[in-house]
Amino acid sequence: MLSRRDILQASAAAAVILGGGLRVGAAAAAQKITQSDLLRFQPLGQVTLLHFTDIHAQIVPLHFREPSVNIGVGEALGLPPHLVGQHLLKQYGIKAGTPEAHALAYPDFVQLAKDYGKLGGLAHIAALVKAIRAERPNNTLLLDGGDTWQGSYTSLATKGADMVKVMEALGVDAMTAHWEFTYGAERVKELAEGMKIPFLCGNVKDNSFGDAVFDAIKMFERGGVKIAVIGQAFPYTPIANPRYMIPEWSFGIEEEKVQEHVESARAKGADLVVLLSHNGFDVDRKLAGRVKGIDVILTGHTHDAIPAPVKVGNTLLIAPGSHGKFLARLDLQVKDKRVTDYRFRLIPVFSDAITPDPAMAKLVDEIRAPHRTVLDKVHGRADSLLYRRGNFNGTFDDLICQAMLAERDAEIALSPGFRWGATLLPGQDITGDVLYSQTAITYPNVYRNQMTGEFLKTVLEDVADNLFNPDPYYQQGGDMVRVGGLAYTIDVAKPIGQRISNMTLLRTGQPIDPARSYTVAGWASINEGTEGPPIYDLVGKYIATQKTVKIEENRSVKVVGADQRGIAG
Repeated sequence: MLSRRDILQASAAAAVILGGGLRVGAAAAAQKITQSDLLRFQPLGQVTLLHFTDIHAQIVPLHFREPSVNIGVGEALGLPPHLVGQHLLKQYGIKAGTPEAHALAYPDFVQLAKDYGKLGGLAHIAALVKAIRAERPNNTLLLDGGDTWQGSYTSLATKGADMVKVMEALGVDAMTAHWEFTYGAERVKELAEGMKIPFLCGNVKDNSFGDAVFDAIKMFERGGVKIAVIGQAFPYTPIANPRYMIPEWSFGIEEEKVQEHVESARAKGADLVVLLSHNGFDVDRKLAGRVKGIDVILTGHTHDAIPAPVKVGNTLLIAPGSHGKFLARLDLQVKDKRVTDYRFRLIPVFSDAITPDPAMAKLVDEIRAPHRTVLDKVHGRADSLLYRRGNFNGTFDDLICQAMLAERDAEIALSPGFRWGATLLPGQDITGDVLYSQTAITYPNVYRNQMTGEFLKTVLEDVADNLFNPDPYYQQGGDMVRVGGLAYTIDVAKPIGQRISNMTLLRTGQPIDPARSYTVAGWASINEGTEGPPIYDLVGKYIATQKTVKIEENRSVKVVGADQRGIAG
């Protein structure tokens, strides 16, 4: 899967930034990492693919902690991306405490975040993209893997229009989608048809006659190479998100249809076939072994940052992380309709080391200016690290659950296993900008319902199977549902119906009674007509009441049967 050459490439790219791997203070760090270092690359071949995905509408720099739990199952056991912390760093020969280690892994996150600053930001990405395009003006293709229009207050307020503006200004050549569909079919069509960027979703069809809703393929020519880009939207959108928002469209992995698209592209003269995918990494790894003729899969959805390509047969899989932390660069030598050589670098977008592109910086400021009252409002302060990412509870998820327990007078809280949202360091203000980065969705109402203990176990079992089913094609969503007021044990190696045990109500210490009804609060229900206050209002109110927030390590979920390379230790 990972060749020695790929690991050496990743190590060499890291060495450009690491400068010997010494841990340094903030002032020295700013001097140590330079824009030239980040851009340093020996060009190869005729084609340069630039790729990002899962930006989640984050247009300014941020902190984002990578997971300390990312468990692999089945054939993905112990393979990237299911390596965390020291296991991941060892796999790719990256020294702990270095800038690259900070960007890719969670250890010493708070100190290293202070040392090296924030990552991402559209003005900073634009600076890198413009520099690479200036170097390779006739060779470069910039592709967006989706989850772009959702995840911030400004994207929610403009229904995605802000992100269309910045992506057009960035010069994106094509995109695919997932969370974009939560604005509803009418709005998606309006934005997709009105923008300059091809909206490629070859696996979305009309329910009535099976007709394609969007284009599947866009042909490009770069460096004399004919390139076919095939778009693949998240296949389980109507399951993970409300079906009532897109009632007339169906989705799916559509493996046979992907094969048809590949063959059609080759018939049209494509020398290089690229799948721009929002399937998730493990799904794409399986797909790459079953669909013939794909040269490169630019994968998204699972937010994985992998510093070297993963090769399946003749297909290269590229995973560039999320939130704009990385820009992936893949140079390709193409001869006789196949890739004969490649060179790769996952470029960490260290914002303090990059001179922002002035035009993009101006546009970002213009987009945010009308919303400053909401964005800059201080709700409270973080006294501990607040993050969301990992197979189980993150501390910002715990904060959300605490807020629902208190504000909805509930015994148990359920919060969806979303992967998006900015990380806050201890001592930082919890602003509206950060709050909405964790909660900005179009179906935000916080319900308060009665659920039996038996039903709660069914919920946990179903979500666990979506995450830990050994067949990637049955992994339908994000991470495990987050819980408040409830403890349980999960055996990830067991089949569905047998993974969850020892469910306990924390306020009493008593086992959950299958026959008893419990008061449960939750949000992001996919059911139409859900009533209750918006989650961002509820959490904002709770934080203001608390003034300062300190979240201790969550020990309410015990994990057994897991490969330890995917768990912090």
